[in-house]
Amino acid sequence: MHQRIEYDAERHIAAKKVCSRRAEDIAIRPSSRWLRRARRQYEKGQFNFMSESTSGRLRRDQDEPEEREAGTSRSTSVASQPLRPLDGPVEAAKGKASAKPKIGDTRPAPPVPMESGIAGYSVGAATPADPRKQTSGGPGDPAAGAGHTGRKRSRSRGRRRKPRAAADRSAAADSSQEAVHDPDQGSDSTGSGAGPDPAGEGASRRRVGRYLMCVHVEGEVSHIAVLEGRSLVEHLVSRAQSSPSQIDGNVYLGRVETVLPGMEAAFVDIGTPKSAVLYWGDIRYDPDDLLDSAQEAPARIEQVLRAGQTILCQVIKNPIGAKGARLTQAVSLPGRFLVVIPGAPKAFGISRRLDDKERRRLRRAIEPIRPEGMGVIVRTAAAAASQAELRRDFDELKGRWEGIIAERERQRSPALLYSEPGLALRVVREELNREYRAVVVDDPETYEKVRGYVASVNPDLLDRVEYYDTSVERLSLFERYHVHEQLQKALDRKVWLPSGGSLIIERTEALTVIDVNTGRNVGKSNLEETVYKNNLEAAEEIARQLRLRDIGGIIVIDFIDMEQKSNRANVAKALKAALARDKTRTQVSEVSALGLVEMTRKRVSEGLVESLSEVCPTCSGRGIVVDELFV
Repeated sequence: MHQRIEYDAERHIAAKKVCSRRAEDIAIRPSSRWLRRARRQYEKGQFNFMSESTSGRLRRDQDEPEEREAGTSRSTSVASQPLRPLDGPVEAAKGKASAKPKIGDTRPAPPVPMESGIAGYSVGAATPADPRKQTSGGPGDPAAGAGHTGRKRSRSRGRRRKPRAAADRSAAADSSQEAVHDPDQGSDSTGSGAGPDPAGEGASRRRVGRYLMCVHVEGEVSHIAVLEGRSLVEHLVSRAQSSPSQIDGNVYLGRVETVLPGMEAAFVDIGTPKSAVLYWGDIRYDPDDLLDSAQEAPARIEQVLRAGQTILCQVIKNPIGAKGARLTQAVSLPGRFLVVIPGAPKAFGISRRLDDKERRRLRRAIEPIRPEGMGVIVRTAAAAASQAELRRDFDELKGRWEGIIAERERQRSPALLYSEPGLALRVVREELNREYRAVVVDDPETYEKVRGYVASVNPDLLDRVEYYDTSVERLSLFERYHVHEQLQKALDRKVWLPSGGSLIIERTEALTVIDVNTGRNVGKSNLEETVYKNNLEAAEEIARQLRLRDIGGIIVIDFIDMEQKSNRANVAKALKAALARDKTRTQVSEVSALGLVEMTRKRVSEGLVESLSEVCPTCSGRGIVVDELFV
């Protein structure tokens, strides 16, 4: 049976009063660890409350029994007096009984004589002496108590102690001026905002954003990579502007070659190697100009177009494979904030991605500057744009249309009337916003074009356009941001998931099939949960792969079968949420009982594999070689 130990509150409070940095009341909270250690020390012999060692550890009292009975010790400190067994009420120095303190009691400490010091602390000071300045070692060193022959490190349990360098830096930061984050500029700056970074680094000017755009130019080919965090989500390839495969958005003066009433389409010569196609739904005409206006039946394509006719048209889809470009007569001219549609006065719209309050503000701002005979569509980038910025953007688009009309009067069909700028400028015009932390370009000429365009349309984002000097940097731009290795994985038919599952992506002429497998994912609890979590990971990765590989057309996804209907609904919801970040239009159906999802994605241009590869001349893209010996 362990003997109980008396806890002398007055000596404890006196010691804590001297040791504490605060001159306020001290809460008495003796730890159970301290009491257990005191119990063990008491069984072995009497001990002092505070050791003279700077480590603060308890040690046995080596005093003589006579001195113990007299209540004296080698230290004259009040806190170094011995503890006594709890045989009865504790008598104070003046003979008055004091109640036993409880955990959580708070009361002021009694006055401590200035000459009575506690080892390891400066006498009469409210702050402890720095233990690192004390010398450890020799037997004659009074600072090191008996039984301590060298410096010992104190162990901290439950938390890490802050390093001295970090503590100094944090203290300096608290005393210095507080940094202020400017969301408009996307960077952190001090209150004054003047002067360069004293450390020579742009840490305080670090811009924040979800996306990063890398523009790599090699000869006449431009590669644009969009990264979300560190993951590659989009890759675009642009060849020379004279290339017939990069004509999306160009305006031509075309000549009709053939009209096919059975297909409700017409082939138009626009000066490219393959004739473009114009469908009946993309034709704009005046009823008074019909060739056979006497008929009351709905107009047909052969009544509107004839072979050899000259028309003004715009390319809305690049030629893909054996198919030519797709045309429309509804010409639209995109700008930074607006899209102008000449000849469609009733066309008016505002991006649905904006909230209702912003939509109402933009509607009021665009009404005074909207001209007659032209339709206007307000883009998502127009959020927070002023009326002066909208007017400037519209005047530029109006001047562009007037230039196209003037060029049509001088040219003979087929002829190019207007050409869209390079891919880098188009992507910057369509996508650059405050969600992009930087646009890094490694070509000086392209850098100047991008910088000039951003300076003219949105000067607030000019500091996010950076030049990557390959003559100074050791790695190329794509190697610096690990784009090359992610492109290699994007060209493979098999994609691994974080949990060990996999995707198999197969492309055919009619559609693309994606198969979801568990692979090395064995789960932990049950089969349904394992399959459900694997399908959720697959839904997120499928959306990224469709955008990265630029897969369009009909897409069939074979998820792993799930028994619970709620799990199938959650997987479909996760897929739609992941596809919402893709600006290309998609339509997704629900998950069937067999785990199949049918969806479509608008095909604008050739995919990633086609843009970075060529058809094998030996097998013609089949992947096999037929043995002529048996055929």
